[in-house]
Amino acid sequence: MAPTSTSPLRFGIMTAPMQVSYDDVLRVWEEADAIPEIEHAWLFDHLMPIGGDPDGPVHEGWTLLSALAARTRRLRLGLLVTSNRFRPPAILAKIATTVDIVSGGRLDFGIGVGSRPHPPEAHREYPAHGLPFTAPAQAVESLAESCVLIRRLWTATEPFDFHGAHHHLTGAFANPKPVQRPHPPILIGGRSSATLRVVAEHADLWNIPGGDMEDCISRSALLDRYCAEIGRDPAEITRSIHLPVSYDHPETTRTAITRALDAGFRHIVLGLPSPYPEKAARWVADEVIAKAAYTGASAVPSGR
Repeated sequence: MAPTSTSPLRFGIMTAPMQVSYDDVLRVWEEADAIPEIEHAWLFDHLMPIGGDPDGPVHEGWTLLSALAARTRRLRLGLLVTSNRFRPPAILAKIATTVDIVSGGRLDFGIGVGSRPHPPEAHREYPAHGLPFTAPAQAVESLAESCVLIRRLWTATEPFDFHGAHHHLTGAFANPKPVQRPHPPILIGGRSSATLRVVAEHADLWNIPGGDMEDCISRSALLDRYCAEIGRDPAEITRSIHLPVSYDHPETTRTAITRALDAGFRHIVLGLPSPYPEKAARWVADEVIAKAAYTGASAVPSGR
């Protein structure tokens, strides 16, 4: 049975900042910022390309996000998703706060464990940047601690100490605080059962890559179960899904959206492949969002 949700239906775009220029991404985001049907926009968090030319350009996600926050006015924005393996949580909390301030309170804070076993291209960025690649179990534990620490840094009014299994802070304090109170929404991405337990405890939104919709539905049901185990209403967590866009065959994207909506996913992230055609955001709104939203039984976008 598909999960039920009272979350409003919201469409957004994702522009992976690899094999593209800053001007390419800026052009799409500025156009999307003027289109009400597109409510959110995302980058990814990789330090080297995971597709195309392995030596091609890739922009650092949070730095680029801050620049785009300063050039847009309406879009909610974030990284889908930040690798918890790349930055200490206290530093990440400070970076995210800065972006929330620059954007005037439009940040959705996306975070996840980090690179999965696939694609293997993602693993080379760790030794290439002197970063450790911890085992999956330890990485999930670290993510859970990071969620606790980041939220506390965003909200604490006095310095505090924290001594966990993976992170140790003494006299931790963050000033200024984010614009959004009590803090920016937390989106956690992932599909493993261990990560879903972290989602159940800490997330406001949960994102999963689309593809195998039956698996997405089963993972959503598993999240419901984990929420029940800790006494949390699963409807408090908005279900988000990333779906690739086909410029040549938009009907396949529209079909995928309809299936996602019928499965209870209300936060739809449409991945735009590069190179981006002229008026890419307008095309997505007209040929994908508008036509998909009116098929099936799901509600149309809020248009907020």
